[in-house]
Amino acid sequence: MPARDARDARTGTVRARPTARRGAGRVTLAPSTATGDRVVMGAVPPTVVLCGVLLVLAGLAGVAAAFPTYLVVGGEELREVRGVGGALVALLVPAVHVAMGASLARRAVPKLGLAYAAVAGALAVGQLLIEIYRGSSSTTRPGVEVVAGELVLTSGVQRGAGWVLGVAALALTVAAGVVAMAAWGRTVMDDGGALDPVRSLLAGTALLLGVTAVLCLALPAADVPDELQTDPATGLETVVSREGPQALLERPGLALLGGLLLAGALLLCSVVAPSLRPRLGAVGGLLAVAVAVLSAGLVGLRDAVASDELVWTVPGAGLIVTGLAMLGLTLFAWRTRRSPDVTGATPRAASS
Repeated sequence: MPARDARDARTGTVRARPTARRGAGRVTLAPSTATGDRVVMGAVPPTVVLCGVLLVLAGLAGVAAAFPTYLVVGGEELREVRGVGGALVALLVPAVHVAMGASLARRAVPKLGLAYAAVAGALAVGQLLIEIYRGSSSTTRPGVEVVAGELVLTSGVQRGAGWVLGVAALALTVAAGVVAMAAWGRTVMDDGGALDPVRSLLAGTALLLGVTAVLCLALPAADVPDELQTDPATGLETVVSREGPQALLERPGLALLGGLLLAGALLLCSVVAPSLRPRLGAVGGLLAVAVAVLSAGLVGLRDAVASDELVWTVPGAGLIVTGLAMLGLTLFAWRTRRSPDVTGATPRAASS
């Protein structure tokens, strides 16, 4: 007998139910054909729920990490959050993690959340190595760093609860990404290919924005301004450069490796995300890239506002512009939908 499709009136999702066919000797899943913008869904493995739980835990750990002491540098306690603006910046990524993880835990449009988790996990690998360096290895080769909006010399660093929770959040994000990649191929979800005609244009634009983001990340988003000095004898004005925070690829050891991995993952994910099927998979991948880039730019702006010694830089502004452009691409992919079939044909189960 033909398969009956369970349709969600709000999302247009079609869930194909397994049907027993006489003579076949087994129970098979009769696939359905997507028309218009409907999404066809079949098997959703338990690993999808596990990925969602890990992503929610990562978000909650990120929220908890924002408020206690982050690091103690030179006897001064530093915290990520100082004021309402700093709280909004620190909670941006964790809030998106929790929302996408809750969606996965409910098994709703799973490839949207899986794509987000996979890309977020890939980007978190480099960030995790940078955080480990900042909390441990930075004292072996001290340098000037911007930590929680303060310009400090990392000659002596003690880890606080905020750092431990932040590292735990990044580690959980990496774990969620690994589980998402393992669950992707076993999760049945497809659509009518509404995004296919513009995928190449979307990928080219995303690659251009990814290159721009990497170039902006290579320089500090908040830096120490140069000092203008006047010679009292001659009245000649000279610009004296002051030592500022280390750039992404200027740090040694684990931080350098983390910076290289972060830059490479950002470029790779910018290209791969638009090619993910179905359309909501591309939306999830682009959203993860956009949130990461926008968060980096907002952190630079927060540091410049919080400190009297720092100024916001052009690369920092570039990160925010690039992040907003990535959000625009995400919205474009979300809104790109195919018109329903004008013939009014309904999906039919494939014959054996």
